[in-house]
Amino acid sequence: MLTNKEVDARGLNCPLPILKAKKALADMESGQLLKVRATDTGSLRDFKAFAKQTGNELVEQETVGDEFIHVLRRR
Repeated sequence: MLTNKEVDARGLNCPLPILKAKKALADMESGQLLKVRATDTGSLRDFKAFAKQTGNELVEQETVGDEFIHVLRRR
């Protein structure tokens, strides 16, 4: 999936992946896609809650090896 921006949050634990994503989304335009790579297993749950709370769309979540990839669409 082609995204506009990517955040590397590998090795970071909650709440840092969410905070990095929030900061990146603030600099993006509506409709743009953000990819976040994380290794925190809790990030799967965290990004679902984050999307629901902020109104940004969680387009995709994928597990690749020990990495969790989240794709969000800026509201």
